[in-house]
Amino acid sequence: MQTKARILDAAEALFAERGFEGASLRDIAALAGVQVGLVHHHGGGKEELFHQTVTRRADELADVRLAGLERLRAEGALSLRGLLDVFMRAYVTLARTGGPHWQHYGRLVAHVSADPRWRPLAAQCFDPTANRFIEEILALYPQAERQAAATGQVYSVAAMLAFLNTGWRIEALSPGAAEAQVDQLIAFCTAGMEAILTANPGQSQG
Repeated sequence: MQTKARILDAAEALFAERGFEGASLRDIAALAGVQVGLVHHHGGGKEELFHQTVTRRADELADVRLAGLERLRAEGALSLRGLLDVFMRAYVTLARTGGPHWQHYGRLVAHVSADPRWRPLAAQCFDPTANRFIEEILALYPQAERQAAATGQVYSVAAMLAFLNTGWRIEALSPGAAEAQVDQLIAFCTAGMEAILTANPGQSQG
C-alpha cells in the first residue's frame, strides 16, 4: 500500500475512534508505520489531514447515491420511500460490506456532523448530493417548504448515523435480521419526513 494511503487509513481509524482532538499526528504515524515527518509531508498539518481524510471517500459515496437515483428514475415513478432508500442504503451497504475503513468513515462523518466547526467541510463533501435529493423530494411535494425538506433530510441522516454507530444497541435489545433493521430505518425516516412535508406550516408542532 502506498505511504499516503496508509497514512489516510490510520488517520481515518484514529479520528473516528478519538475525534479530532484525541488523535495525535504521532499516534497516526505510529499506526501507519511511518515517521511523523512523512505525515506532515503527505497530509500537511493536523486540520488539513482531517480534511483529506473526510473528503477521500465522499466522492465515492456521492457516486453510489447518484447512480442509485438514476436507476430508481429508470424504473418508473419516484417515491419518498424510494429516494430515502437509495440515499441511506448506499451508505449502510458500504459501511457493512466495504470493510473496516467504511465503518471508520461512518463514525468519522458522525463527528463531522456533530461539530459546527466542520460546517464548511460538510457543505463541500455532502451538500451537493443532499441538495439533489432535496430537490427530488420537493418535486414530489410541491406544496412543501424547502425548510421542511431540509429538516427531514437532516433528521434522516442523523437517524442513519445513529443506526450505523449504535446498531449494537438494537441487537442488545432485540436481535433481528440486519436487512430488516435497514428496512425499519427507512420506514421510520419516511414516515417522519412525510409528516413534516405535509404539515400545515402554521400548525403547532408541539
